[in-house]
Amino acid sequence: RLRDTPEDICFEATANAIALHPARPLLAAGDVDGDVYLYSYSCTQGENRQLWSSGHHLKSCRDVAFSQDGQKLLTVSKDKSIHVLTVEEGRLETRFPKAHGSALNCVLPIDTHLFATGDDDGGLKVWDLRKGDVVLEARQQEEYISAMAVDGNGKILLTASGDGTLGVFNVKRQRFDLLSEPQNGDLTSVVLLKRGKKVVCGSSEGTIYLFNWAGFGAASDRFALRAESIDCMVPITDSIVCVGSLDGVIRAVNVLPNRVLGCVGQHLGEPIEQLAVAPGGQLLASCAHDQKVKFWDISALGGLVVDDYRKKKKKGVPLRALSSKAVGSGDDFFADLRDEAELEAAAGSDSEDSD
Repeated sequence: RLRDTPEDICFEATANAIALHPARPLLAAGDVDGDVYLYSYSCTQGENRQLWSSGHHLKSCRDVAFSQDGQKLLTVSKDKSIHVLTVEEGRLETRFPKAHGSALNCVLPIDTHLFATGDDDGGLKVWDLRKGDVVLEARQQEEYISAMAVDGNGKILLTASGDGTLGVFNVKRQRFDLLSEPQNGDLTSVVLLKRGKKVVCGSSEGTIYLFNWAGFGAASDRFALRAESIDCMVPITDSIVCVGSLDGVIRAVNVLPNRVLGCVGQHLGEPIEQLAVAPGGQLLASCAHDQKVKFWDISALGGLVVDDYRKKKKKGVPLRALSSKAVGSGDDFFADLRDEAELEAAAGSDSEDSD
């Protein structure tokens, strides 16, 4: 039987990190016990399959990422190690046991050979797999590196930190460029939008900060979601991001004009750890403290048109459901989410009401 989305994938421990393969229907996940799994997923009922698992990490696996060619899986752990696994068999190909002086928190492939890692003490390293060594090392931020992003040329690397700053590094010249002024709360996520002209950061206080490319010193704009927090963020289109929060809700947000479009899905009352988008942009995967990976149909988001006109705000109206699995307006779960800041619906779009 065909479904709109693949079935949930359940784990024995909480999955901290997920990644979707750039070309194939494969999902990688790392859990709090240090185990790494590879699954194939399918919209056909009963067709999700575990392909392999790896238990090489001694402590929690904090992040996973596929290499750009899709042949390797990079994993980082609280045990300070980096593992490079083959996607086909899950064979441990390369291991950096004491990669950083403190627990690792995130990993980002930059190109076929280069990848970056960030740790709990604000340390950043860029590695070259051909040399098997570090080509750039810096500690410019005072708190954990929460997320990283790189421009399309693989030249400028951006790091979001728990100290509220955005770090800018030149990978090509192997140097630190600058830090932004600190924002309120931890910066938890960073993505590029508007054809690389805007940098968007999420914060632990539920505020989105916007930076102009090459204007990293100070935020150019900000707006509050009235969510408890923004814990993770992924770009869906050139203007729309999905954000996961402590309240378990996945919101779709349009940037410039700034609007909360509605709810894509939810892990009821469970903090969301990470989001990932499938190739083609039709499916979103999420993991949370309920030990599940869930899939959401986000095909409607690409057709939303958002103009500058703001509808008059109404009180007491729930978030618009943007997918068939998003909790509907009749559910009490949304009672606490009814905030006028989230009611600035996308005007002039018929596709919003298709569900």
